[in-house]
Amino acid sequence: MAHYAYTAANTNDYSSTRAPTYVEHVPEDESFNPSSIPERIPHAQHDQHTPDESYVQPLGSGEDSRVSLVHNAADVGRGYQNLEYSDPDPYESDRAKPGAEKASPLVQFLGGPDSTTSLQSRIDKKKRGIGRQRYPFLVWTLTVVMVAVFIYELVANDKDQGTPVSFKPVVNYMLGPASTTLINVGARFPPCRSSRRYHRRPPTTAIGCLNNTSNPATEICTIEDICGFGGFHGKDPNQWFRFITPIFLHAGFVHIILNMLAQLTVSAQVEREMGSGGFFITYFAAGIFGNVLGANFALVGRPSIGASGAIFGTVAVTWVDLFAHWKYHYRPVRKLVFMSIELVIGVAVGYIPYVDNFAHLGGFVMALFVGTIFYPVISISKRHRIIMTTCRVLAIPVAVILFVVLIRNFYTSDPYAACEGCRYLSCFPTSSNDYCKGTGLSSTNSV
Repeated sequence: MAHYAYTAANTNDYSSTRAPTYVEHVPEDESFNPSSIPERIPHAQHDQHTPDESYVQPLGSGEDSRVSLVHNAADVGRGYQNLEYSDPDPYESDRAKPGAEKASPLVQFLGGPDSTTSLQSRIDKKKRGIGRQRYPFLVWTLTVVMVAVFIYELVANDKDQGTPVSFKPVVNYMLGPASTTLINVGARFPPCRSSRRYHRRPPTTAIGCLNNTSNPATEICTIEDICGFGGFHGKDPNQWFRFITPIFLHAGFVHIILNMLAQLTVSAQVEREMGSGGFFITYFAAGIFGNVLGANFALVGRPSIGASGAIFGTVAVTWVDLFAHWKYHYRPVRKLVFMSIELVIGVAVGYIPYVDNFAHLGGFVMALFVGTIFYPVISISKRHRIIMTTCRVLAIPVAVILFVVLIRNFYTSDPYAACEGCRYLSCFPTSSNDYCKGTGLSSTNSV
């Protein structure tokens, strides 16, 4: 029901001796019309007291928020917006003052703040979980590519062994191809690269062929044959790309389903908040470093594949977000407890056979540094801004040094000599794995 305010044209000074005016009460309903009031006003005063239609405005109609029965009265229903977790003012502009310079395309691509967006608007969006972009295009693209590559793995295993899923000579509990097939399509396998730790086993070392289904193997092939991709051309193993290709491979249906669920939820939200540019760098830095760390310390003869390292990296970004925006998160202490429990479970899963904990840990650690560099942080105080800038400046050399040291260590030295106990971070000692000793590779010496 609309209410109306009347403002009479005050053009004459009326004396108190004038006859009073009378207005009949009219019930408030939707058919109310000011012109329908009976004319009981003396004719001499009719022109002075009849409301001018130009001064009739419906209250709350949105045409003029200043219209009120009380002069300078506060707007109705606005106090709730002072609450910490209330919805933002729907009438507040989403932009800063006109003339503010827009952030460069490079800054936007890498996830930097848009200078044309007001600080309050950015805070409101953070509380509501709204990021820099609406759709996680990169995550969707990666998921499609990984599913397509997994189909290729199944086809390759079917071609070699006559079945998409390996049951002989060893059952793949992830319901996927045999380990030799995974190596042949790009798994992380140190013997396919020139590792000093593996120099004692030449490329002519023989293991079971791709089409072998017997245990022990009745057909043997050289490591060069198993590694594929055209072999080594008479040189030392040099397939450096195996630090990258494992990110797109998965061990079986169980593996890819779990990873894609995590990627389409956690990783997708991180991309929305960071922007595709910063997410791309963080995702692959985490995935590659996880493979570098695993190549240094995991059992040499165990192939490793999966996007788990990269996905753990996106989990690390949520930690960066939590600590950088502690006051904007709902119940941050409880959130920290749950995130810690999830991390412990993720590390525990890394002890399951065919799962590489080094990829998990390496991806998480690297993303803490790279995520700090690229994650868009809201700083409302000078102190907070200085702290974040310092963390970002320090994170750059730390990330670079970690990459350089471990890659150099892989090619030039034996990391087992420096850290014999590191292997136990991804291997639970049992009789089946020789208590995490040796290389983990069953081979047959060629004649």
